[in-house]
Amino acid sequence: MTAKFNRMDPGKRYLITGAAGFIGYHLAKKLAAQGAQIVGYDSVNDYYDVNLKYARLDELKSFSNFRFVKGDLADASAVNALFDEYRPEIVVNLAAQAGVRYSLTNPQAYIQSNIIGFFNILEACRNWPVEHLIYASSSSVYGQQEKTPFSTDDKVDEPVSLYAATKKSNELLAYSYAHLFDIPATGLRFFTVYGPFGRPDMAAFIFTRKIFNDEPIQIFNHGDMYRDFTYVDDIVQGIENMLCNPPKPNVKGDRAKVYNIGNNRPEKLMDFIETLERHIGKTARKEFLPMQAGDVYQTYADVDELYADFGFRPNTSVDFGLKKFVEWYRGYYNV
Repeated sequence: MTAKFNRMDPGKRYLITGAAGFIGYHLAKKLAAQGAQIVGYDSVNDYYDVNLKYARLDELKSFSNFRFVKGDLADASAVNALFDEYRPEIVVNLAAQAGVRYSLTNPQAYIQSNIIGFFNILEACRNWPVEHLIYASSSSVYGQQEKTPFSTDDKVDEPVSLYAATKKSNELLAYSYAHLFDIPATGLRFFTVYGPFGRPDMAAFIFTRKIFNDEPIQIFNHGDMYRDFTYVDDIVQGIENMLCNPPKPNVKGDRAKVYNIGNNRPEKLMDFIETLERHIGKTARKEFLPMQAGDVYQTYADVDELYADFGFRPNTSVDFGLKKFVEWYRGYYNV
C-alpha cells in the first residue's frame, strides 16, 4: 500500500538556508520551477570555491519567485530580521559547516554555524511560528557502529568527529524545541550525497578533478570502505515529499521525527572509483593510505520508515549518478 501524504504546496512561503550550497541549490531550483515563493539565505563563505556558489545563485536568480538574502546564521539579529520580513511558513535549514576532516583543523567554525546558527533558527521558529522545520543531520552520527543497516532507532551517542557531534546536537535541540514550543521538526540524516554542482570536498568531485589532472587520488583504509552514495535528486525528492507533512505527535505528544535518506545499497569504494574511471575514460593513479581520523568504515541507511511514511526510497544507481556528474563536470570546467 502506497503511503498518502500532502504534496508540496506552491502557495506556501519557503525559507531555504544554505541556498548557495549543493543540496540547497538543487532544492530551491526544483521548488522555484514549480512556482513556490522561495527565500534563500546563505553566508557564501569560502570553505570551498565561492565561484561555484555564485554560479548556483546565478541560476536561482533567474527565477522571479526566488529572493536571496546574504547573511550568517550565527548572527541572531540578521536571522530575526529575515524571519520578521519574510515570515516563512516552512523552513528547510541546510546551512551548516560541512566536512568531517575540516572539523579537525577548524572546530570553531562548526560551533558557530552548526550549534549557534541552528539555535538561532530554532529561536526564530519559536518567535515567528512556522508550520514545519526540516533540518539537515548526517549519517556521521552513527560513528563506528558495526550493526547494519543503520536505523534511526540505533543508539548514536559515540560520535567520532566534532562534525558528527554537532549534528547529533541539532537533533537533540530540535526535539527539545518541539517539546517545549510545539515546533514541528524533521531531521534528515543524509548519506554521502553527490551529483552535478556538488561539493568540491566530496569524493566524487575530488577523484574526478584529480583524474582529469593526472594527479594521484588518495584512497583511505587501502580501499576497504563502503559508502551509501546517494544521488542529489533523490535527496531533493525526499525533502519535497516532507515539506507539507510535519510529524504527527508521538506518544508523548511531541512533533519531532528523524529519517535516514540514503541509497540503501552500500558501494565498495573501489567499485565506485572504477565506475568513475569508466565514465571519465581514464584510469586513476592511486595512492593507498591508512584510515583517517574521524572517518568511518561503512555507511548503510535503513530507509524503511521513509518508505512507510512517504512511499519513497532513493534508488538512483551509482552508474547513472556518476555519468550525470561527469557530464556536468566536463561542461562546467570545459574539459
